[in-house]
Amino acid sequence: MSVWPKTLPASPSLSGREGALVSVSIDVDPRRLESLLEALAQTGFPINPQIYHEAAVVYLSADGREQTQTATLVEFPAYEGRLDEVRNVLSSHGFGPASVHATSMLDEIQRGPHEARRRLKQRMATVQ
Repeated sequence: MSVWPKTLPASPSLSGREGALVSVSIDVDPRRLESLLEALAQTGFPINPQIYHEAAVVYLSADGREQTQTATLVEFPAYEGRLDEVRNVLSSHGFGPASVHATSMLDEIQRGPHEARRRLKQRMATVQ
């Protein structure tokens, strides 16, 4: 008799009562960094952000084109169940929802150190 499960989960994750642990990444204009940090202080859980100045944010268009822009990235861990709270707090302080990006913490851990300042984001298709 074994105490180990016979099947492995389809995609492993770090999770708790509030869902999977994710890495939250927010790109912000450097002039608004202080406002962003003040907004994050309004959440109901502690945030100890890592700040990357002059990070490369690569935007992927629907047609496959890539455009790289330099931005300031603020990253911190949070549970999936707290993402709406983060988005609501940021929205109430004038930050758009497109600035928030969340990835699985396991994916984040497996990224190489050279990728720490490069973020891929999907651009929404524009109507012409």
